[in-house]
Amino acid sequence: MKKLFTTLSNIWKIQELKERILFTLLILLVYRFVSHVVLPGVDPTALDANEKSGILGILDMFAGGSFSRVSILALGVMPYISASIVVQLLGIAVPSFQKMQKEGESGRKKMNQITRYLTVAITIVQSVGYVKTQVPAEAILLPNTLFLVLSTFVLTAGTLFVMWLGEKITDKGIGNGTSLIIMTGIIARLPQAISQEFSARVGSASEGGGPVALVLEIVALFAVVMFTILIVQGVRKVPVQYAKKIVGNRQFGGVRQYIPLKVNAAGVMPIIFAQALMFIPGALMQFVPSLQGSWLVQFSNTTSLAYSLTFAFLIIAFTFFYTAITVNPTQMSDDMKKNGGFIPGVKPGFATSTFIDDVISKITFPGAVFLAIIAILPSLAVKFGIKQEFAHFFGGTSLLILVGVVLDTLQQIESYLLMRHYDGLMKTGRVTGRTGVPAASSNAAL
Repeated sequence: MKKLFTTLSNIWKIQELKERILFTLLILLVYRFVSHVVLPGVDPTALDANEKSGILGILDMFAGGSFSRVSILALGVMPYISASIVVQLLGIAVPSFQKMQKEGESGRKKMNQITRYLTVAITIVQSVGYVKTQVPAEAILLPNTLFLVLSTFVLTAGTLFVMWLGEKITDKGIGNGTSLIIMTGIIARLPQAISQEFSARVGSASEGGGPVALVLEIVALFAVVMFTILIVQGVRKVPVQYAKKIVGNRQFGGVRQYIPLKVNAAGVMPIIFAQALMFIPGALMQFVPSLQGSWLVQFSNTTSLAYSLTFAFLIIAFTFFYTAITVNPTQMSDDMKKNGGFIPGVKPGFATSTFIDDVISKITFPGAVFLAIIAILPSLAVKFGIKQEFAHFFGGTSLLILVGVVLDTLQQIESYLLMRHYDGLMKTGRVTGRTGVPAASSNAAL
């Protein structure tokens, strides 16, 4: 406990870090306040208070409940995330985007500008769909056409406002702004989830189990979080030796470093892609009522064995796919060769590329299996009698985002402390970020 207070005192002594933390908290407070503002022309008392399920439940979780409240921030940062993913994939498949990525700072600015324009287009389309499908007709106080046009403008402006808040946090705050906003939305639902679970176990509406069952659930949640941290932080260090170069009386190079290849290089993307496919059977049954009695029913039940096995298989497949398109062993080999680096015992060039690809394949499989286990844990938690709201925190996208964002933020705080010659956040070791380099700064989103 003394170590904790000493660390907090050291954080407060660093003026820049203190200002960045306070600025981040202020922006997140503004976001949470604005997220409760309902769309103009909507009667809040006439809104459906039922909890969203399926993909709508995930969107509502990421938006911190704004989606179900018909808030002006109902779409949150999801259009921006979608646009970023599209631009990232274009950078892999389209030569002009690949060239833009290699242009340095100017190329990055062009990519960001394209992402913003694409965000506006996606938000407009999603706004129209949201107003037509998610806002009850009895809650609309304005003429339909006027309400549709007005809401489209307001929802688009709301998404751009959230995007601007995220960029401000990244520039002047601590951590990645977009990721912190998503994390805030997820965390906002935690008190309600704990309250519901407490009532179900030991409250007036108790369904059995008592305090012992609640304590066991908390212990299980702690173990799952530790397991998730292990997966997020896991890296395979490939040693790289750089050749010595003597210029005059000075020696350059000759150092030994390592390439940190992550066990889970794909992050949460495989789960997002797999979930998108798993919602197709439910959508088909809504559009074709005759299919409601068919075999597709078992794929609309998230707790069924067929759903869990198919979901896990898709996650493993998408993990390999996304890792293959984002991690380029040939490029890594070429970069090492240009800088005079080589892997001990491996010839530079094609042999190095093949070696790195083989290592990635070996570590990706266990990483994919563990990711699939984390993804289906909420379904298993529901099977054991845990409420759906609380079960969301036992795995899946929400837990991976929470763990990843917290680690990235702590990593930045750790780097500030070490630069000022203070002790880090941990008594032993260092907080390792997604790059696998101790105390290195990172701004990776999701």
